[in-house]
Amino acid sequence: MINVTELRPGNYFIDEGNLYQVLDILLNKTAMRKMVAKVKVKNLRTGTINEIARNSGYLVDNVRLDKRQMQFLYDNGDFSVFMDQDNYEQIEIPNSHLTWEKQFLKGEEVVEIISYEGEILGVNLPAKVPLKIVECDPGIRGDTVNKPTKPATLETGLVVKVPLFIEEGEVVLVRTDTGEYDGRA
Repeated sequence: MINVTELRPGNYFIDEGNLYQVLDILLNKTAMRKMVAKVKVKNLRTGTINEIARNSGYLVDNVRLDKRQMQFLYDNGDFSVFMDQDNYEQIEIPNSHLTWEKQFLKGEEVVEIISYEGEILGVNLPAKVPLKIVECDPGIRGDTVNKPTKPATLETGLVVKVPLFIEEGEVVLVRTDTGEYDGRA
């Protein structure tokens, strides 16, 4: 058990049966009142982000999550299959849980699978992934003052805005947190 005022961003805890990750915390102390902790949290089971407020002295269960490096093998339609590279154990994660992550997985990437007591909670992607451009209009000369961009479709189906000098067939780096172009690979 841990006091809610001792939580820090990145901590995981259980409160009222829900498993949360702390995104941000604000401690507020007024003259005649107990300290109030306003905690911005992400529910790891539903993915929703909200804010909870608790008084100082409120105890929550501090938890540690299991993290394993696994390789993405393939998508069989309803599930994505991942394999542990040490013991070759395979697990299936429903594609409905991986809507954002699927835009960056093309096959054979090593990702971090997060679980708690055997329940798979999600996938941590690398910060940037290299993806090949499969469809892109040619760059047109013109206004170059405002950093012009054009849409490009990547091999996973994700559409990103790239600079005009990028051509079809090139490999670019894409940020997995925002889904934006980050540079050439």
